[in-house]
Formats: sequence, C-alpha cells, structure tokens
Amino acid sequence: MDLETRLKRLRFRAWHRGVKEADLMLGGFYDARSASWTEDQVAWFEDLMEEQDVDIMAWAMGTEPTPERWQGPMMDDLKSLDYVPISK
Repeated sequence: MDLETRLKRLRFRAWHRGVKEADLMLGGFYDARSASWTEDQVAWFEDLMEEQDVDIMAWAMGTEPTPERWQGPMMDDLKSLDYVPISK
C-alpha cells in the first residue's frame, strides 16, 4: 500500500477510536505531527493503533509506565500533549 493511502487510513483510525478523549489525543497528534513523519514513524503509529485506547492514554499521560516497545522519540512527542485542544 502506498504511503498516501496508509496516512489516510491512519488519520481515520486516529480520529475514530470510539472514545472522545482518545480521538482528541490520537487524532490531534496525527494532525499536528504526521506531515513530517518518516516511513518508520508511520509504521510505529500504525502499530500503536493496534493497542487499546486506555493503555495508549495511560502511557501518554504518565499514569502507567510505557512498555519498552513504545519508548522513544515518538512516545515522548505523544506525551507532550501540546497538540490537544483545550477549551477555556
């Protein structure tokens, strides 16, 4: 599958998790960061989308330790949470 198709699928998956909070976190992360991703980073995010929302959110918010498999620059970026819109 070509990269453009993979990215379109990922965007849909990131924004349609089934839980509003996960949609905002993962969809927002995708929208804010995906334009500069390498193919390896796209593959990392594709694999992450296979995990449970509660786990991803716990790792990103630091309420659970991040498994070694997911540790690294992409998870560090996800943990920044600066891409999540916050209403005042």
